[in-house]
Amino acid sequence: MNRITELFRKKQKDILSVYFTAGFPHPDDTVPILEALAAQGADMAEIGIPFSDPMADGETIQNSSQTALKNGMTLRKLFSQLKDIRSKVDIPLVMMGYLNPIMQYGIENFCRDCAETGIDGAIVPDLPLADYLRDYKPAADRYGLKFIMLITPETSEERIRLIDEHTDGFIYMVSTAATTGTQDRFDERTLAYFRRIDGMDLRNPRLIGFGISNPATYSAAQSAANGAIVGSGFIKALAASPDDIPGAVAHLLGQLRK
Repeated sequence: MNRITELFRKKQKDILSVYFTAGFPHPDDTVPILEALAAQGADMAEIGIPFSDPMADGETIQNSSQTALKNGMTLRKLFSQLKDIRSKVDIPLVMMGYLNPIMQYGIENFCRDCAETGIDGAIVPDLPLADYLRDYKPAADRYGLKFIMLITPETSEERIRLIDEHTDGFIYMVSTAATTGTQDRFDERTLAYFRRIDGMDLRNPRLIGFGISNPATYSAAQSAANGAIVGSGFIKALAASPDDIPGAVAHLLGQLRK
């Protein structure tokens, strides 16, 4: 069974998924970061594929992507780093990145190498649902790879139900139509969006991401969905302690749960 499916089968609430950019802060930090996240209780990890134009990301993740590219990170190098990861880490792993590097790598190659290294899913923010269904789903299905789609406060109910019908794994609920980043609390409009999606009785579990960085936003996301995704907050923790990865993970968890 796919590890994402297994996670949501065993745990329906209070799931924490953590995003980081591969190749940041140092070129060979990917495996140590994954080991530290798993050891300290993260339920899932999202491995960011650095890209020169990450349009959905805020300044923090953009800067980490630029650093990773300067450090020589490529998709091919990332797969090489991950070749033995399943002897070290059991939690679900999801690749997150933009379509251009994946297209250059080749979708068949990407899905095959994900399967061979033990990657469970992929999040591609700029991949339209229609293109996924026509051009990518056949390969994803062959290799057992879950493609995760994003929804925002502006996504229509019709499109949400199409995503829910034609994908599995989980639905990534973007808390805001803005780029990634941190904020102190969610406003009433955002909370109403959370309640609206919660009331749709969707088939797929949901994780809420973007803007989660403190107990208030973390608690609000956890109460409105199956769990929360944290990205920018962890990148900031890594930037502050680039040579102490376990300490950066501990700092992140402390910030969310204090």
